[in-house]
Amino acid sequence: MTATLHTAPVVVTNAPTTGSDDAGVIRDGAVLIDNGVIADVGPAADLAAKHPAAKRRDHAGVLTPGLVNAHSHLQYAAYADLASSGLPFSPWIAQMVERRMVTTDEQWAESARTGAFLALRSGTTAVADIVTDIPALAPIARSGLRGISYVEALGADDDQWNADRAGDVNKALDVAMAQTRAAGISPHSLYTLSRHAFTESMRRGRELGLRAHTHLAESADEVEFVAVGTGLLADMANNIGWKMDAISCGGFAHTPTIELDGLEGLGADVHVAHGVHCDSADRALLRERGTAVAICVRSNKILGAGRPPIADYLAEGSPMGIGTDSLASSPSLDLLEEARAARDLARSQGYDLPDLNARIWQAITLGGAFCLGLDGRELSGGRADQVGVLAVGALGDLAVFDVPTDGDPFAALIDHGAGECVATVLGGTFVHRRGGQ
Repeated sequence: MTATLHTAPVVVTNAPTTGSDDAGVIRDGAVLIDNGVIADVGPAADLAAKHPAAKRRDHAGVLTPGLVNAHSHLQYAAYADLASSGLPFSPWIAQMVERRMVTTDEQWAESARTGAFLALRSGTTAVADIVTDIPALAPIARSGLRGISYVEALGADDDQWNADRAGDVNKALDVAMAQTRAAGISPHSLYTLSRHAFTESMRRGRELGLRAHTHLAESADEVEFVAVGTGLLADMANNIGWKMDAISCGGFAHTPTIELDGLEGLGADVHVAHGVHCDSADRALLRERGTAVAICVRSNKILGAGRPPIADYLAEGSPMGIGTDSLASSPSLDLLEEARAARDLARSQGYDLPDLNARIWQAITLGGAFCLGLDGRELSGGRADQVGVLAVGALGDLAVFDVPTDGDPFAALIDHGAGECVATVLGGTFVHRRGGQ
């Protein structure tokens, strides 16, 4: 395979390299991809002289690493009508349960395929994707998207877990691990699994050497459910027939974060979604455990779940990624649209340091890679993949955006990048091109 030299007026590497500034920005830069891996990065003139035989692709706009979506459910692309239903969080959950019961295997596969296409078209090349139904696994793997398919354990009390849910999850894990895409475990939440079911699903994932990803402190309803065992989520569990520990004992008198820690649900091999209702002590515990948070501002707003304390996460140095959540609760899978919402919320919460645009940009690249363990750390199977950065040895995944090339590229990407991805490259191969790219 012939090496390809990709050039652009601005290249954002996320890592200082020859010809770049401290923020990893190269004016008139280039990236050489050889056999699916980045082989060189630097000023375009220098790389063209060093690699005269390379095929050249000259792009307009800003060239970046592929974006990393730290939380999504791609299989719910067909549920977009729910995002505009106006339902608050707990009734929305109940509606999701009802809809899932009548969705066929073929519909799951097609919906997952659509989700993967939309992600790639917007410049996302890696996704933390939660998969609840086995037919959604193969289309995501075939799409070439990097990341992890987290098999979801959902809806089980002790009796249901022991009777069949444990077996269902093990079967799904077997299928997921047979795919080319990495597998993980996703115990859904503290209000849809009993303590026993949650802990056992976490333990099973760790026995297999898999990373874990769960929902945490998404809504005030969850806080009430965990603390005192009452509220709309308790009513939902009772209506479905789940025998949940929090209800039977009148709650645990602490926060969801503390409860999750007690169930072996935190650690450096875990990242959590949402973290909306996490106070300073909760956030300190997450940092102590090395657990990153995937923020999903637009989904939280649509479901009335609250406003995540992004300014606090940033100021405190908490590891953080950004996710779109699913199309069932978000208007798009475009991470730059999500990044703009996150940036604006952080600003409204009082974060006014000049690094805000760069920090939010890092959250949709390096932060997402950290969430997924794709920052060069070893994954199961001995792989040590690296995404979210344009550096020698990292995977050859990049995106190009038609945004202004003068001034601050991070501000340009966040202010103008949504809907403006003109090219997406996976392992050196174009998977999306628009216009003359």
